[in-house]
Amino acid sequence: MMELRAFTWKEFLWAARTGKLMFLMILFVLFGVMNPAIAKMTPWLMETLAGDLADSGFHIVATTVNGLTSWNQFCKNIPLAMIVFLLLFSGILTTEYEKGTLTMMLAKGLARWKILAAKGLVTGILWTAGYWMSFAITWGYNRFFWNDDSAAYVFAAGGCYYLLGLWLITLVLLMSAIFKTGGAALAAVVCSFAAVYLLGFLPAIKEYLPGFLFNAQTLLASAAEPADFVPVILITIAISVASLVSAFILFARRTV
Repeated sequence: MMELRAFTWKEFLWAARTGKLMFLMILFVLFGVMNPAIAKMTPWLMETLAGDLADSGFHIVATTVNGLTSWNQFCKNIPLAMIVFLLLFSGILTTEYEKGTLTMMLAKGLARWKILAAKGLVTGILWTAGYWMSFAITWGYNRFFWNDDSAAYVFAAGGCYYLLGLWLITLVLLMSAIFKTGGAALAAVVCSFAAVYLLGFLPAIKEYLPGFLFNAQTLLASAAEPADFVPVILITIAISVASLVSAFILFARRTV
């Protein structure tokens, strides 16, 4: 376990030295602030544009914003944060292939599972810290500006989006265990997600696919109940565990 802790710490230092840690923290703080800021500025923007739009024949009705408006903005922004996160860490394992450092680590006797476990731990911890920091900032500003109960099941909806990010991380680890380049691994993740997205158009199975978690936004307006998402949550957890186990098995067997 000493080796695992040491290698995990090394990965954190790598994220800090390369600027990825700082970039991620700034990104998630920015997203956390943007959600209530955009909601707060919406009436002013509508009022500013009302005159010009009226001249064009468009009439804008008065816009009322509240905590729900801000949380809806959070749900719109977090997929972009996921994309940036995946772009930053899609090569967390494949970079070791390309630089030849993986061979050196294995030659020193470091077990393969510890390498993959450290990579997964660091990625998961960074996603967890960044995501919930952004969530907490949005929650805090919403309480400060509106302090209302316009949004329902906030933490349930937040948990769904968080789980979606963890699922994508396990996909990155799985594809990184299969492919030797970051581009190929990222392309495989994108294709896998696209396949899940397209399958989501099938009414019979859409509620059981990980992509259905994007519909957690409906919880905020009480258009759905948390119980409606229990099946897809359990399935997503099972798929994530299966992806992680497969990644360890494939990485242990592959040639470097």
